[in-house]
Amino acid sequence: MSKLVTTYHQRVAQEKRALIVTAATALFLELGYDRTSLARIAESSGVSRATLFKQFPSKAALFDAIVTESWSTAEEEAPPPAGNVVDGLGTIGRRYAALLGRPQMTDLFRIVIAELPRFPELAHAQFAQGKLPYFDSVRRYLLAEQEAGTVRIEDVDLAATQFLGMISNYVFWPTLLVPGWQVSAERVAQVVDEAVRTTAARYATAGSSTGD
Repeated sequence: MSKLVTTYHQRVAQEKRALIVTAATALFLELGYDRTSLARIAESSGVSRATLFKQFPSKAALFDAIVTESWSTAEEEAPPPAGNVVDGLGTIGRRYAALLGRPQMTDLFRIVIAELPRFPELAHAQFAQGKLPYFDSVRRYLLAEQEAGTVRIEDVDLAATQFLGMISNYVFWPTLLVPGWQVSAERVAQVVDEAVRTTAARYATAGSSTGD
């Protein structure tokens, strides 16, 4: 019985946390980070102030949670195994495109860009807790492929940046600048495929398994 009660309370806490994060993101976008108080977030999310302060003792902690959740991926999404760079990059590329396609990802970047002059620490949190860990996961995958002998890369950081940039520059960044910008699922698949082919053409070793 106690286990069922504990599970119930955990589920309720998770639901309230999600309500808080959603409300905070909307208010940060509408009012700005500075003008949004934790009390107002509690009111907007429909939770008590005590509940909110228990989960997030400060606005900085709440923003960190928004960053972490925006960049989070499913636990089952383990890095693809090394051995076939086209298959591996294809998996990573599709996951990255899906991640960038989340509405909360666009919202997060808009908050950071709008508040950058006054709150540079928000950009630091976005980079250190969101983008950098994801980038490191791609970098580790390329290093694993290099150890497997399927690629030869002198600058792995640059290669990872090039690959992710080919995807984000088409499917994500225009959404911040062009109202109503949308990319069809077919076009996203094509963009990912071309990024994979370009990266493999540049770095795959002769005779390696590339899926061709």
